[in-house]
Amino acid sequence: MGKIVRFGISLDEKLLESFDQLIEHKKYTNRSEAIRDLIRASLVEHHSESAEEAIGTVTLIYNHHVRDLSDKLTEHQHAHHDRVISALHVHLDAHNCLEVLVVKGPAREVRQIADELIGVKGVKHGKLVMTSTGKDLH
Repeated sequence: MGKIVRFGISLDEKLLESFDQLIEHKKYTNRSEAIRDLIRASLVEHHSESAEEAIGTVTLIYNHHVRDLSDKLTEHQHAHHDRVISALHVHLDAHNCLEVLVVKGPAREVRQIADELIGVKGVKHGKLVMTSTGKDLH
């Protein structure tokens, strides 16, 4: 860890009260740690947009009774077998499934794979959460 630098910020009183409530809810020990996490999150988001090595989770909700949908999703995963590093399949009820895929690679490829999967006809909901692999985090 580098040298600690102190700095001041000015906030609207109501915004600070709301932030303090969030800090308490999330069990931060102090404002500094909460602000450090917010800064890290912003830096990771900014960096992961163009990173040469990013990791993402693709969450899909779909009805497995939709004709050929499961097969199409599996085909997409196999087409990117070098990028899809893990998959979790959960039966939510008699019809609906949740699938969570972990995808690793250049950010643009991770986003492309996610878009392809989310765009498959019959997927009810899909979301990509992309982050850093942690190598460049401080």
